[in-house]
Parts: sequence; C-alpha cells; structure tokens
Amino acid sequence: MPNAAYKLEMRGICKQFDHNVVLKGVDFCLKPGEIHALIGENGAGKSTLMNILGGVLRADAGEIVLDGQPVHFAGPADSLRAGIAFIHQELNLVNDLAIYENMFIGRELRKGWKLDAAEMCRRSREVFERIGLDIDPRRMVRDLDASYKQIVEIARALLQEARIIIMDEPTTSLTEVEIARVFDMMRTLSAQGVSIVFISHKLKEVLSVCHCYTVLRDGQMVAHGETRGATTEQLAYHMVGHDVRVEKLQVEKRLGAPVLEAKDVSCEPWFRRISFCVRAGEILGFTGLLGDGRSELFQALFGALGRYEGAVELEGKPVRIANTTRALELGIGYVPRNRKENGIVRDLSILENGSLVTLDRFQRGPLLDHGAIRRAFDVQRRDLHIKMGDESDLITSLSGGNQQKVVLAKWLTAGPKVLIFDNPTQGVDVGAKEEIYDIILRLAQQGVAIVILSSEAQEIIRLCDRALVMYHGAIAGELDYTQMDETVMMHMATSGEPAAQ
Repeated sequence: MPNAAYKLEMRGICKQFDHNVVLKGVDFCLKPGEIHALIGENGAGKSTLMNILGGVLRADAGEIVLDGQPVHFAGPADSLRAGIAFIHQELNLVNDLAIYENMFIGRELRKGWKLDAAEMCRRSREVFERIGLDIDPRRMVRDLDASYKQIVEIARALLQEARIIIMDEPTTSLTEVEIARVFDMMRTLSAQGVSIVFISHKLKEVLSVCHCYTVLRDGQMVAHGETRGATTEQLAYHMVGHDVRVEKLQVEKRLGAPVLEAKDVSCEPWFRRISFCVRAGEILGFTGLLGDGRSELFQALFGALGRYEGAVELEGKPVRIANTTRALELGIGYVPRNRKENGIVRDLSILENGSLVTLDRFQRGPLLDHGAIRRAFDVQRRDLHIKMGDESDLITSLSGGNQQKVVLAKWLTAGPKVLIFDNPTQGVDVGAKEEIYDIILRLAQQGVAIVILSSEAQEIIRLCDRALVMYHGAIAGELDYTQMDETVMMHMATSGEPAAQ
C-alpha cells in the first residue's frame, strides 16, 4: 500500500543491460522537503536508478509511486511533467544566452510573432525572489560563476514546477564558498517542501546537508538511515563493504635527484615568480582555492599554454617547453582535471583512449602494430585492475573510476619521468580513490616524480611528502608532511600568509 508520508516510492526496481544486471530489486523512498543522499561506488547503480526516475530508462521490473499513485514514464518529458527535474553534473546551460533565455529555452513566451522578453524576465524574477536570489535575468550565463550556474539550473526546475530535484555531483567543480551557496539554496528549497536527491562521493558534504542516506552496492540497496549520528567511516564502509583507510600514506624514504625544477616562472595573469623542485620518488602537492593558478602553472610546464617566462630544468639541464609534444619527448605526463572534458575522447574505444599518447611508438612504416598496442594496454589493464568489457567498447561504457584508470594507463605506457595529476580522484568513489592512491604511491616507489594538484586538503595531507599552498597565483607557503593541517592550509590559501606554527 502507498505510504502517505512519502512523496516518492521506488519499489523493487530491476534493470539489466545484456548480461549485466545493474539493479537488483532496489527500493528508494523520499519524503516531502527531504534532502536525501544517494551514494555508492561508481557502477553501483545510482545513475541507472535516477535515469529510470527521470524517464531516460525504463525499469525491467518494479514500480514508481508518486504522491500515492503509480506512474509510468515513457520519456524524460513525462517525468518533468510529473514534477521531477534532473540536474546533471554537466550543466545544460547555453553560455552565449542570457539567464532568462536559458530559463525558457524550448518553451519561449511570445507576444504575437515576437519573443516576449519582458514577460520571461518577470517570471524569472518571481522564481529568483522565491529562493532569495538577487540576480538580473538579462545577465549572460557565461558571466556567472559555477555555483550561480547551478542555482540557475535549480531555478529553471522550479519554473517548471518541479517538486523533486535530482542533483548529480553538483559540487564537483565548486569552491568552498560556492558549495556553501548551493547548500543554502538546497536548505531553502527543503523548507518550501521541495524534495532533493543528492548524489555525491563527498561524504562530509552528505553529512553536512542531507537528512537521510541510501547506499547502493553492486546494484542493491545495502543501507539507509538518517545522517544524524552517522560518520563518514560508516558510510564508506557501506559503500565498499570493508573499512576504508583514513591514515596518512606517506612513508619514510630516500628521495632521488631533482627531476623537474622551476625558477621564477611566470605567466600573467595566472601566476607569477613560481619556484619549486620535485625529486625522483617524491610526491609534491599543490593546493589552494579554485582559481589560484596551480592548474595554469602546470599547463604551462606541460606546454599547453604555449608561453611562460622564467627558467625550467629537467634532470639538471635547462629546457624550454613550447608545446605538449616537447613535454612528451622530455618525459612529462599530465593527467588533467575534468576527465569527461579533458581526459577522455568520448567517441573512441577503451583501447583507443588508453593508447593515444604512445601511438608513434607502435608505428611500423605507414601502419600501426595493433597487436603490440593491445599487448601494451593489456599490461596496464591487469596492473591497474580496470573493470571493463571488450576493449572495443566505448570509453563511456565504463564507470568514472575505471575511465580514470584508462587515462592513467595512457600515461603509464609512456613511462614518464614526471607525472602531474590535476585533481586525480575528482568524481570517483571512495574505493576507486584508494586504488588510485595505491597506484600513485607505487609510481613514487619506482622513482617517478609525482605532482598532485588538489583542492581537497585531506588528499594532500594523506598522500604528499610536501605541499605548496598557492594564493592568487603565488606560493603562500610550504609545508612538509609533519606540518600539514587542514586549518593551516586553509589559512594560507585564503590569506596568502603562512600560519603561525
């Protein structure tokens, strides 16, 4: 029987793709005004379950009950008409349109044969006032920071009278200040009776903003309850089925000779007069707030910006890195942030993505030695424990963690002397995160110089031998692993000054 306390009930949901059973009789319930976390490892079935709710997929078995009535969605439009909005990790806004145009895209209001911009602006302001947002609807979307883009997506859902909003990894690319802004918006909506499904791998955020949680593992619901009194360790255990390490991962070791050294390197307006050295076997961290210049610094040193001032040495010899081809020749590798935008080629296969960097090594005259390419990738597939079907499957068939491993495989086949990781665990679950950490530690033990760029203080603290904190394009201070502390690092990242020790 329907439960009147619930806005939504999903009962016994099953879904299978070919021979792959993704959901095995999953139950999921949502109360009015509830912020409910849906968590689990990559591949646990979260996205499939929410795509069924969003009308993108149809369940093989089970039922959806909305406001006490069974519903059937033939497509996303049916789900939206029922008051369910899905805000994806890749925001569906058009940067070159104004806010009000994005709010009404596909549903434009007209006065006669002309667009009624004034009325669309008026209705947009009504929604903004409802959620306490003071913003001009005529402003261009490209001028908004990431958190306001998220909030415009939320406002558009409300304009369509959504009563359930699904938010998929909404904080992945946001700063702490922007995250707080989005969370305030979520709490405002909750107080107005809007229900929110919050999908995230950031367990601290789950405990901070959510009322309840549901954990999926291997296509089954394995735990649910209130976040009050729960811990990140408990949630992580439910997600992976065993205790997750939380200790520091550094070990006492003898470092090798300097590998990559920068001396007074600048590239205005992003960074200026940066000096550092990373040694063989060392894991050097760079952290700070979003926009601090660390990504641009290493894009320049990888030849992706095409220009920089200052001196760079590799293994004690002066080098000039004008382009990425030169960086590859010198033995510098770069695992970029935003895997879906910069790390993978969505229309290529798993094997093709895992081989892009080293194709020239397998060239035999005018042809490629495809057998050698497969053998080289197969070594990395085994070493990295990549869970995959056929190598000819599209890279998008893999979970986020396994996509990241394929990106790693691409670089490990190249055998770099220096490997730069920009947010290496962005968008991956706690289990895959630990596997990636193990890979990084193993590379350091093999003598590779590792640079980690991360906004997650705990990632830097657990993994790195030293950390450099950046502030507005400059280095605010340096900490060794005995000095690393989240409060100290945040002080340096926000003030530009070393904290008192």
